Amino acid sequence: MGTIRENIERINAEKEQFAAACGRKGDSVLLVAVSKTRTPEEINQAIDAGITDIGENKVQEVMDKFDSVKPVRWHLIGHLQTNKVKYIIDKVCMIHSVDSMKLAQEIDKRAQQHGLTMDILIQVNAAQEESKFGITTDETRQLILDILDQCPNIRIRGLMHIAPFAENPDDVRIYFRQVKELYDQCAKIDHPHLDFQYLSMGMSHDFGVAIEEGSNLIRVGTAIFGERDYSKKNQ
Repeated sequence: MGTIRENIERINAEKEQFAAACGRKGDSVLLVAVSKTRTPEEINQAIDAGITDIGENKVQEVMDKFDSVKPVRWHLIGHLQTNKVKYIIDKVCMIHSVDSMKLAQEIDKRAQQHGLTMDILIQVNAAQEESKFGITTDETRQLILDILDQCPNIRIRGLMHIAPFAENPDDVRIYFRQVKELYDQCAKIDHPHLDFQYLSMGMSHDFGVAIEEGSNLIRVGTAIFGERDYSKKNQ
């Protein structure tokens, strides 16, 4: 592993190559740096190296780091409990992990209280892994329609997917492809609060395949910051 800056430069170069291979430009794919367990100092190094978007898995980490990090767009990418929405509703630009009407209704309620419209992604669990959150591909369209019907303070910007881990990322290509097809279908829904722009797929080990299958937002942590040392965190 190089420095944070060197790692970001390498990932951007790889992003450019994978995008070019399927007729797109590298800057059409947003790189969100995942800062789970990382210090504000490390995050600020990433921002100095050009990162514009930071993704956190836990609400508490957003709150702990928010005031110590340079201006940046924050994303909540991990599972979000309804009782914690109120803490981050005015801090994040997008919530990637909406997978229930109950959560959407709480986001809508808190957004209304703050006079804002919250951008969200619908989390799809295409492989139906029990260890992961997200709804099935069959449930996605109906959840989108229900949110559009009942949650006027939410804008649906696309889908998010976490593929099963595989040593060979080609082995999970099928799931990325399924979610891209679903994305294209749902993007056709005509509603003022549906504006599909983001297909959030791909992490450190599989973002190349994800980009090839249509992802335009990748969530990368380890490849930027190195392996996490969980012994340093009591989380």
